[in-house]
Amino acid sequence: MKQKDSLKFNNKIVPDAIWREAYVALSHYPELKDTPIEFKFKKNIKKSFMQAQPKIGGLFKKRKNRGYLVFINEKFKIEDEVFDITAVPSEVLIGWLGHELGHIMDYRERSGADLLWFGVKYLTSKNYIKEAEKAADTYAVNHGLGEQIIATKNFIINHSKLSDSYKDRIQELYLSPEEIMVLIDEISPD
Repeated sequence: MKQKDSLKFNNKIVPDAIWREAYVALSHYPELKDTPIEFKFKKNIKKSFMQAQPKIGGLFKKRKNRGYLVFINEKFKIEDEVFDITAVPSEVLIGWLGHELGHIMDYRERSGADLLWFGVKYLTSKNYIKEAEKAADTYAVNHGLGEQIIATKNFIINHSKLSDSYKDRIQELYLSPEEIMVLIDEISPD
């Protein structure tokens, strides 16, 4: 029996290429144990590498019966190079997945109508995007993934081959590594 087969994902569909990182990220969110989540490779997600959303068919189901998708760009182009998501360092991938699971934690608290309103505001307001991304990062940090979130931010910001426009978007809309450190310090003031 393979190690993957001995680890149980309840209601989870995870591509083989990322199962280790998904397992680590999910292990930080015991509240999601019975939540259906499908991690799915997609050819082209606009403006990001990953994206979490509720399954459309379950939008108006009871919150506890709702399922979610985490879309992952299988390959992404940086300048003239194409990278496979599996070439991303494991800690960075765990941070990225942990951030997306933070979005799912946020979505679980919302009604179907509130989720639709969330989508409209996310598509039309940069300030709302900032709030939503801060909430996802805060969930991830509060669930013990602070170091991985910082690794993800540093990977993006310091990667010389990522376009300046993408880096600028990340720096404008997402928390900085320094802001993540403040969150980490707030939850563990040692």
